[in-house]
Amino acid sequence: MVSTVRMGMPSSRRCDRAQDMPVEGPLVDRYGRVHDDLRLSVTDRCNLRCVYCMPMEGMSFLPRAEVLSFEEILRVAGVARRLGVRAVRITGGEPLVRRGICDLVARIAALGFTDVALTTNGILLAPLAADLAGAGLQRVNVSCDSLRSDRFAAIRRRGTLDVVLDAMTAAESAGLTPLKVNVVLLRGENDDEVTDFAAFARETGRVVRFIEYMPLDAQGAWDRAQLVPGREVLERIGEIWPLEAVADPGSPAPAHRYRFADGKGEVGIIASVTEPFCGTCNRLRLTADGAIRNCLFSDAEHPVRDVLRGGGSDADVELLLRRAVWGKLPGHGINEPGFLRPARSMSMIGG
Repeated sequence: MVSTVRMGMPSSRRCDRAQDMPVEGPLVDRYGRVHDDLRLSVTDRCNLRCVYCMPMEGMSFLPRAEVLSFEEILRVAGVARRLGVRAVRITGGEPLVRRGICDLVARIAALGFTDVALTTNGILLAPLAADLAGAGLQRVNVSCDSLRSDRFAAIRRRGTLDVVLDAMTAAESAGLTPLKVNVVLLRGENDDEVTDFAAFARETGRVVRFIEYMPLDAQGAWDRAQLVPGREVLERIGEIWPLEAVADPGSPAPAHRYRFADGKGEVGIIASVTEPFCGTCNRLRLTADGAIRNCLFSDAEHPVRDVLRGGGSDADVELLLRRAVWGKLPGHGINEPGFLRPARSMSMIGG
């Protein structure tokens, strides 16, 4: 039988949070969702300035002293692993700008996770791909928002398309597969490339995932009018190449998968805004400065860095993880009238 503890909460929140929280077993929330996927942000810095993420100038980044050390990251990851977390994804900012990233990957992989992945913009990936694979990284997701050099430059504002395409090849050569290509669609900017990316998926065997534009940009300029709904993407592709849904019962993965009916590849749709998948969400996040977050779109944070640097035990870290999960709401509420966008942007939270 799972033991429980009654959580102490501030009086203003007591009535909706004072419920029995499990202190044994997996990380489960009040709605029965088991959390076994941890996103580890290792930096809030990035070497690009994508229009949907950061302004060209004026970003302020965390002082080095406020960023978790490798030892602190590993300690939280180790506790999470013992609580049943099986998958870890290393994120940023851009994780490959963090010095010593290959060493960190090796130490994370040694903790025994069954899935160790990384999301990158690809700029620094090619020369590191073999070392990352050797360290225990299993696969990568590479962000690429256009297959046209001039448009890539306009959206990313730094870096070049050729470097990213070469990085994909290097990653595959190193065995970091299946390689997924993340595409954030912006209406009027790159949405006319939907079928180009579908053709790219068919030709390369890479899984292209179309991601709806989310209200997580640092500029605060998100506009629903720029969002391209996932259903529209499917319709556009289906007019040329019929698609079949890939049955994946009970999967908590954020992407809905579709294979081409003729067997030539696969695409994914991440419709976080128009078709939320909150009911099966299994993700927990650790920010670069040591805050545990249970949702991309919630401002609720649990400062594990304070516990680590204040002499707290692993049991204290475990309790904080359990509290974070137990406090998770049933959904992100983006489509509700009272929704307030998070104070932190995506690069500060970690994807």
